Amino acid sequence: MNVIRTATILRVPTTRPLPFSPLPRSHIPPISPRRSISSITTILATMPAEDPTLLSSTTVLTTSIITFISGFLLGVYSLTGHLIPPSLRHEREAQWKDPVESEESDIDEEDTILDHAPNWSNGFEADKKQGLRASTSQPITEECKLVLVVRTDLGMTKGKIAAQAGHATLACYKTLSKAASKDPNGKAAQILKAWERRGQAKIAVQVKSEEELLLLQGTARSLGITAEVIADAGRTQIESGSLTVLGVGPAPKSEVDGVTGGLKLL
Repeated sequence: MNVIRTATILRVPTTRPLPFSPLPRSHIPPISPRRSISSITTILATMPAEDPTLLSSTTVLTTSIITFISGFLLGVYSLTGHLIPPSLRHEREAQWKDPVESEESDIDEEDTILDHAPNWSNGFEADKKQGLRASTSQPITEECKLVLVVRTDLGMTKGKIAAQAGHATLACYKTLSKAASKDPNGKAAQILKAWERRGQAKIAVQVKSEEELLLLQGTARSLGITAEVIADAGRTQIESGSLTVLGVGPAPKSEVDGVTGGLKLL
């Protein structure tokens, strides 16, 4: 039995493009603002998400720019006086327009004479040492002298007395020089200058005991007068540690006479 197969060929009709005919203006629907915003929102929602790193950098940059501008404007307003409280505005204007210098001063020019400004972070003594503050001591106009008080009970020879007197003179001079270096304009410096310029007067007097020597030393120091006593080394004539000569001064003549004025000359 022969089977006859038939194939059916279907023909799909081809479609031709319709001719384009624009709609007249009367047929274009009006676009409202609400509809436009809705359309923009829809478009943004369908857009792909941006890079998170780029978004973060943009946010930081924008915030920095806004902060800088805000700070700059705030500073300008502060400098021009627009941010001063009303309670202080009148006082500011009065000080700004006042042509007369204030009568108050940090330095009392009548009591202190300064050649340059002191260092306010230091104490008064430190400033005086550095020469930043003038001393209030008056110049020494009176004659100054040094009195050498010699013990006669030790039986020292003339040569020994001369050597011990020289030690006492040097000891007093070094003590006064040290005090003068700490305060170049102080009383010690004034006394030292006056004594050196007027011949370094020295007078030798005598006492007969160690007790008198120590008493005179204590009296002189209590009055603020330089007083140095010499203890012998004991290499030649007298015992080691013996107090031989007391130097009183240099100091004004009237002050020294108040201590040694009643003693006999050597």
